[in-house]
Amino acid sequence: MNRFLSRFLVSLAALFSVLASSAVSAERIRDIGQFEGLRANQLTGYGVVVGLQGTGDDNLQYVTEAMRGVSGRLGLQLPPGVSPNLRNAAAVIITAELPAFAKPGQRIDITVSTLGQARSLRGGALVLAPLYGADGQIYAMAQGNVAVGGLGVTGRDGSQLTVNIATVGRIADGATVERAVATGFDREGTLKFNLHQADFLTAARVRDAINERFPGTATIADGVSIDLVLPFGNNERAAKLAAIEMLDVTPAPVAARVIVNSRTGTVVINQSVRLAPAAVSHGKLVIRIDESPRVVQPEPFGNGETVIEEQTDITVSERSDRVALVPGAASLNEIVDALNLLGVSAADLVVILESLKQAGALKAEMVVI
Repeated sequence: MNRFLSRFLVSLAALFSVLASSAVSAERIRDIGQFEGLRANQLTGYGVVVGLQGTGDDNLQYVTEAMRGVSGRLGLQLPPGVSPNLRNAAAVIITAELPAFAKPGQRIDITVSTLGQARSLRGGALVLAPLYGADGQIYAMAQGNVAVGGLGVTGRDGSQLTVNIATVGRIADGATVERAVATGFDREGTLKFNLHQADFLTAARVRDAINERFPGTATIADGVSIDLVLPFGNNERAAKLAAIEMLDVTPAPVAARVIVNSRTGTVVINQSVRLAPAAVSHGKLVIRIDESPRVVQPEPFGNGETVIEEQTDITVSERSDRVALVPGAASLNEIVDALNLLGVSAADLVVILESLKQAGALKAEMVVI
């Protein structure tokens, strides 16, 4: 474990030393944020998948009512009190994303997921179902054959074999857009550009880059948003936005952060982490217990019995009494070298970093996930 961790830390240090030695690369404006309103919208719906080979929901009440509704739309009325055998049907939740500027008649992909106890959607077909937006309006209609990447098999003795997930499937171009979403792209004199991550320095650099190309266009609203003054003509406005989103900007350096995954013991240290002068000593107390049972035989012609005599040997030792000195403003290379000198495991590394944080020597935010 220590050997693997040592190699990992050395590789991590080498990687970040290359990144630190090179200049921070510029990124396109379109990659660090997005224009307000020009985004996808989530759609959801409820439907029924039919044509399954006995892997449906059987007598789930939601499926029964849905099938009655489907039959009613087709002009077939089921007798009251009669529940059809629905092993070949399954109730599903339908989800999709409606892209910005999607127009009626265009098609989008959808995902269907079982709602009840259906075992598989393989071979099924989704019956026509509406997809709703957050405002309760219908924005698309979904229908089509479900493509499932999983496989589930159940034997008569109860044994099961599952490959991937058979209760979730996709339908490529499975929904037709029926209503467009207003984006406000062509109605306002200004448009906001929002950064993916709040940072005043990055916002200032975006403003400066835009104003250098189009003077007087950009002003900072806050640490996330930049207001853009745009022409009202759609053709001129689109051309200006296309030019703005392709401008190069150097983002601000990332904040010093240490990420700790408490479940796997993974520790990630970014290149902005610095340490104040500190000395680290991490000892390990090792207690070893050796059991050496001995068989004791009775004397010849004696009346004794053969017995087992327990012998216990307990030893206590303390390993790793080395002290690693970390200089002030240590780089990632120096941090890794110091911790690697101690030969710590992943769990011990987390303990050391937390101790350095408590001592005020670790100049970074610790995030435990």
